[in-house]
Amino acid sequence: MLKRAMQGVSSDNRRADVDTALHIKARLHRRLLEVLDLNEARRAPIEKLHAECADRLNALLREERFPLSGPEKQQLIREVMDEIFGFGPLDEFLRDPLVSDILVNGPHKVYIEREGRLQLTETTFLDDNHLLRVIRRIADNVGRRIDESTPMLDARLPDGSRVNAIVPPLALDGPSLSIRRFGTNPLDMERLVDIGALREAMALFIEACVQCRMNILISGGTGSGKTTLLNAMSRWIPSGERVVTIEDAAELQLQREHVVRLETRPPNIENKGEVTQRDLLRNSLRMRPDRIIIGEVRGQETLDMLQAMNTGHEGSMTTVHANNPRDALRRIENMFSMSGMNYPVRAMREQISSALDVLIHVTRLVGGGRKITQIMEIAGMESDTICLHEIFRFNQRGVDESGNAFGEFEVCGVRPRLLTRLSAHGVEMSPDMFQRRALVRAEKTAEEVDEEEGNESETPKRKKFWS
Repeated sequence: MLKRAMQGVSSDNRRADVDTALHIKARLHRRLLEVLDLNEARRAPIEKLHAECADRLNALLREERFPLSGPEKQQLIREVMDEIFGFGPLDEFLRDPLVSDILVNGPHKVYIEREGRLQLTETTFLDDNHLLRVIRRIADNVGRRIDESTPMLDARLPDGSRVNAIVPPLALDGPSLSIRRFGTNPLDMERLVDIGALREAMALFIEACVQCRMNILISGGTGSGKTTLLNAMSRWIPSGERVVTIEDAAELQLQREHVVRLETRPPNIENKGEVTQRDLLRNSLRMRPDRIIIGEVRGQETLDMLQAMNTGHEGSMTTVHANNPRDALRRIENMFSMSGMNYPVRAMREQISSALDVLIHVTRLVGGGRKITQIMEIAGMESDTICLHEIFRFNQRGVDESGNAFGEFEVCGVRPRLLTRLSAHGVEMSPDMFQRRALVRAEKTAEEVDEEEGNESETPKRKKFWS
């Protein structure tokens, strides 16, 4: 990997040394690619190609009279292999399971998010053309194109990572690339509880809602964990049900077998052949789905989604970008109006309130931690306002010395109306579970917490619903 920094020297000398190293390595890099038959190389066994790269690189180094250590030589060979079979300098981060986002702002600024922290890396591309080649390779892999006539790209990598790219003339400082990665092993709800994204009582309530076919909306900002939560919740969909997923760029990794995955298609160069989420949703209604999951509602498909929820497809789920639960409902209302139907405001809100049962809001807090900050029941209408009953919430108390937000989860003291519906599906949840109190980690039972506080416990032991 080409590096932009060296330690132990002044900044000016470091910059000069880096520039010299970049030019020498770039020349070796280019010459090695020139002498390799790439078409033949891609068909050769990986061990044979590695050995050929090493032999040719040794010959080029002797010509250049530029000494490289053994590790540096192996690193340069690995870079060439990445150029031939992968995505060049990006492959180092794609191999790192802790990297969740890769953000390339032109050829010389590559940022990554690792464990919730955004950081500038030492990695660079050679120039705009090098970065553009990698972007075009990504586009070619999914049968798309990106150039001056179509300067934007939405695609996905073979591992399921979501990719967005934009190139000049729209990108003023060179091609820009953003990659949102998803783990090969999706987090389940137990793991989310372990890392503190929510408490066990909250997970039990969400599980009951999923199993008993409540319609659920997940809201939150970019990178807050909406898709991760949706994947984890899918584990609780009963195995006998048929699920259809609809996405712009496929990224859901549902933890079940009977899933039909649908993905939109952009228009071709002649501006024909586009297939939207609304088209897919309407078609999915003819596929005998028990539940429909839309990765994210963005526009006109919102009306069709709400109508499907109201007409026999209970237990459906979707996500929406929003800063808080009330904003999420406003966005749903705005997208509802984009459908072209001239609904009165009250009629729209009645449709929304009757279609949706539960709203879960997730937040990315200071320091990068993600938590479920609110779980709310959508409880009908009062006058012209949709009623939201807060059941669980996270109260942030401050930021610790490490720059991470801290606080506590609590039960808000509201008995959900949908307990009757849960009971009708055979899931009994004691009303005492919703008494107002702080929630602690699962190691402590409700009785232990009451004993610490000197109170007599009225909360029965909580039953685990993990399936």
